[in-house]
Amino acid sequence: MNYARIVGTGSYLPEKVVSNADLEQMIETTADWIIERTGVEERHVAAPGETTADMAEQAARRALEAAGLEPGDIDMIVLGTTTPDHVFPSVATVLQHRLGCYGGPAFDVQAVCTGFVYALDIANRFIRTGAARRVLVVGADTFTRIIDWTDRGTCILFGDGAGAVILEQTDQPGIIDSRLGADGRYKELLWVPAGVSSGYDRTRENAAFVEMRGSEVFKVAVTTLKDIAEQILSANQMTVADVDWMIPHQANRRILTATAKRLGLPMERMIDCVRTHANTSAASVPLALDVAVRDGRIQRGDTLLLEGFGGGFTWGAALLKY
Repeated sequence: MNYARIVGTGSYLPEKVVSNADLEQMIETTADWIIERTGVEERHVAAPGETTADMAEQAARRALEAAGLEPGDIDMIVLGTTTPDHVFPSVATVLQHRLGCYGGPAFDVQAVCTGFVYALDIANRFIRTGAARRVLVVGADTFTRIIDWTDRGTCILFGDGAGAVILEQTDQPGIIDSRLGADGRYKELLWVPAGVSSGYDRTRENAAFVEMRGSEVFKVAVTTLKDIAEQILSANQMTVADVDWMIPHQANRRILTATAKRLGLPMERMIDCVRTHANTSAASVPLALDVAVRDGRIQRGDTLLLEGFGGGFTWGAALLKY
């Protein structure tokens, strides 16, 4: 039987850092208030001209290096993003060209903050059916480009970045199970109310930005993340006690803490990069994964539970042996 196993991870954060002290000079807030409400102390912001594809390339090359592979060894690319460089072509095809691994499928997945988990699920299914052998899976977003920096409710939360993994076909279990879901009834709780076919104003003064009803998003997110974790564990005859590390979407610390409490998971077993990464949308899960792999917390054989939750609403979980 074919399985998909992570053989390399990589990530990238832009050089520019915006601290809470910097935000104090831009909006009516304080560093202490931001920490108390979100757990975020700083966020990375893409430089002018730095694109989602630029960040994805850096993360992908680091994942390839960690796996000991060359770009030509990759036969498929799946990339989660909400902020592509262009309407088309996809970021995945731009990345494919830059890496020089032509010919195989390459496409983007749009599930906002759940984008990487959706992409991982798709890649896993291609490998399990034998349609692909090695897949590059990326989550990348220049999310600050769709943020109103005068809106205290959103600008304190988000940052930019990219994370990547290489999945390889193996006969030993890697990804044990993955589950995806969505419910479009909640779209207006977290959205950008403009688009290509619905129309958008191209003037900077009236540009469309992220709009969010934070308290309502919090309630749905915590309940959903708890439920999907319990569902995927139960379906595989496992409990939270069997999970070495939980790697959730890094939305904000209040959501992470509330989810852990409801699951009965000690915070010491949750990977938390909110303080220095903020919410990097589709990049947040693979970024946190790469950090914990490289600093030695995550070891081969560990059982990981990855979770995402994003606008739409979308959600997903992946249970795997690292």
